[in-house]
Amino acid sequence: MSATATEKAAAVTAQPATAKRTFHVTLIKPSHYDKDGYVIQWWKAWIPSNSLAALYGLLLDVQERKVLGENVDIEIDAYDEMNVVLPFKQIIARHKAAARGQSGPGGPGGPGGPGGPGGLVCLVGVQSNQYPRALHIARQFRDAGLQVAIGGFHVSGCISMLPGIHESLQEALDMGCSLYAGEAEEHFDRVLTHAMAGALEPVYNTMANLPDLQGAVTPFLPERMVRRYDGLISSFDAGRGCPFQCSFCTIINVQGRKSRYRSADDIERLIRANHAQGITHYFITDDNFARNKNWESIFDRMAELRAEGIDIRFLIQVDALCHKIPNFIEKARAAGCKHAFVGLENINPANLKEMKKNQNKITEYRKMFQAWRAQGVITYAGFIMGMPADTPETVKRDLEIVQREIPVDILELSILTPLPGSEDHQTLYKKGVWMDPDLNKYDLECVTFEHPLMSAEELQQAYWDAWDTYYTIEHAETLMRRAIADGIKPVRIWQNLLQVYGAMRFERLHPQQCGYFRRRVRDQRRPEFPRENALVFYPKNVLRTLRNYWGMGVYAWKLHRMRRRLEADPAAKDYMDLALTPVTTAEDEDLEMFHLNQEAEAAVAKAKAEAEARARHAAKRAAEEVSAAE
Repeated sequence: MSATATEKAAAVTAQPATAKRTFHVTLIKPSHYDKDGYVIQWWKAWIPSNSLAALYGLLLDVQERKVLGENVDIEIDAYDEMNVVLPFKQIIARHKAAARGQSGPGGPGGPGGPGGPGGLVCLVGVQSNQYPRALHIARQFRDAGLQVAIGGFHVSGCISMLPGIHESLQEALDMGCSLYAGEAEEHFDRVLTHAMAGALEPVYNTMANLPDLQGAVTPFLPERMVRRYDGLISSFDAGRGCPFQCSFCTIINVQGRKSRYRSADDIERLIRANHAQGITHYFITDDNFARNKNWESIFDRMAELRAEGIDIRFLIQVDALCHKIPNFIEKARAAGCKHAFVGLENINPANLKEMKKNQNKITEYRKMFQAWRAQGVITYAGFIMGMPADTPETVKRDLEIVQREIPVDILELSILTPLPGSEDHQTLYKKGVWMDPDLNKYDLECVTFEHPLMSAEELQQAYWDAWDTYYTIEHAETLMRRAIADGIKPVRIWQNLLQVYGAMRFERLHPQQCGYFRRRVRDQRRPEFPRENALVFYPKNVLRTLRNYWGMGVYAWKLHRMRRRLEADPAAKDYMDLALTPVTTAEDEDLEMFHLNQEAEAAVAKAKAEAEARARHAAKRAAEEVSAAE
């Protein structure tokens, strides 16, 4: 902290209690632009922002502890641009009114007044594809004289993995924004104190000081904001950090590879606070909950709360070896887990090796998904295409194998993307290899690099085709038949098919960016695009909306009729296919997945050798125990 910032902060926070003032903090989670340049916004978004919840909770704590002084009231405004149109004029007016209200005769900071600006605008949780939108938001506030800070995975990823200041970050610094790299817990007080003094530093880099989460302030959003998400769903992270080394991942380079976790008491406090607002559904944002060292006590406490009558339902993200942790899946279900997202990524060991996903064992896939199904949990899986050896034909082949041999419910497809903050991006950056300079395209559904076997157009078309390959109407029926056979209500499959495939089929947007009833605001278009004439924009928007939702409605009705037919079929409960066939000795199964190539056969042979070694070791120990007993 510079001497000037220290002196200014001390002078402001030391004002007498009679000099009352208001300090506005505006939290904004930016969206990003669609292919036509319009901000992606919905009446209700599907996925809540944990970054927004974390910062909101921290601000409530700052206010309670009177960090900015006994005479300061912090007013919090929070917006997730995925489900709200930003009221720029109102935000600017509130900040300027706060500045005028605490100004002395010489204006803000003049003699006779406590001094300092009226607030701080924080652009939070900004991902790389959201960064262009964040800059355009920031510019409007900076032009009005407001203080702006930008944080999130793009800023943190660039600073952690690239030398110097990346050109995208320099653009923010040039317009007078502050950048925040790292996690806000244990450090946010300093930023707010500087902001109130009008002495923000250009860059706050706390990457080397990741906070301990034990007893840390828990994420929180008020009910009025949560109601803007699907089904009153909120979010929290029970831990951060993942031990694996996936080359496409940014999280391990921002949150670290060491498990840091909240206590069961922390989680109980969070759940009770949300329960008081009527909130029961959660998206637990841990990148890999299975590697949270405190998973068991957290699950046990959540199960106790459910036994007490508190409704808890959640989605977690786990790795493909989670089923090998004793009681993990059973306790997840008892705690209220309804959906599990698994980092499957691929079925080709050569591709898994390329992305450093060595922890994934293809011989364990069926066993793992069957274990989740036995607990009535709907499973999602990520599938990455665009690996160096991929072609449209191999992608189609692999997805058809998944359909036949792996009992996963929902597949979310993405194009391999060198995200800033990942090892992939760092490697290409150091080699000077071309990557698309438009960060708005880094949304996992656009081609951003040169593929060795496919042109950009071929890879992009292969991606759209891949969704249609997996989500055929025939496979939709298979998914519902599997659900009925495993005692899972097929209406849950119906809902997920509409959300995931429907989003891609009719909105041409990845499900993680979607919601209910798309908005397009004519004057909130990317600056590089011209504003459309109202006589063109509104009729075109109406026709697009009618076309999309008519198509969605027809698809929903078709699936509904299929579901009702299967529910009325008495033989449906006896359905069986290869994917559902119980696994005995996985290494001895004759699956097409095991014979994709030499790498697949080598992976199976290795798994078989390891299984035989474990069997020999177990037999030896048993013999030794018998001998000792005699």
